[in-house]
Amino acid sequence: MWADTLLILGISVFTALLGEGFTWLFVYRTERYQRLKSDIEKQTKRLEKKKEILGESTLDKTRKRKMEKDEEKLKNTNRDLMVVKMKSMVAIGFVFTSLLSMFNSIFDGKVVAKLPFTPISWVQGLSHRNLLGEDYTDCSFIFLYILCTMSIRQNIQKALGFAPSRAAAKQSNMWGPDPNKYKF
Repeated sequence: MWADTLLILGISVFTALLGEGFTWLFVYRTERYQRLKSDIEKQTKRLEKKKEILGESTLDKTRKRKMEKDEEKLKNTNRDLMVVKMKSMVAIGFVFTSLLSMFNSIFDGKVVAKLPFTPISWVQGLSHRNLLGEDYTDCSFIFLYILCTMSIRQNIQKALGFAPSRAAAKQSNMWGPDPNKYKF
């Protein structure tokens, strides 16, 4: 079981590096991506600086509109960046789906790890997928692979410098603006 667990960890590292390599090849090194990324960094810094100088409570209507217009411009630039990234992500997704199905067939019905907890009911279908028995602390390939890949890929992106800056990530909240942001 330990050998399978380490093998899955290795597969996760390999596929994460492969994915970042493909993404670098098709996205990160392109001029359009680099221009959009630098625009986002500049807009984010400018917006942060305005917020620090003006403060949240002293905004009148015109300044509030200007701030909202700047935030909208930042969101549009972020959206353009996501479109650039999405094109290659679809192609990479097809490659990884085939790799995932191949590895899944290799580890089908095999317990690859023992979880130190019993997963909640809606996760048990994934964590105990294709395993015999009722011991829900047994872990299937797909669950361990997904957990490893999620954590490893984020760290690889940070290490290689492909992750967005903290300020840009904070500004590009996918859930929309904070509804309490400009309340007096």
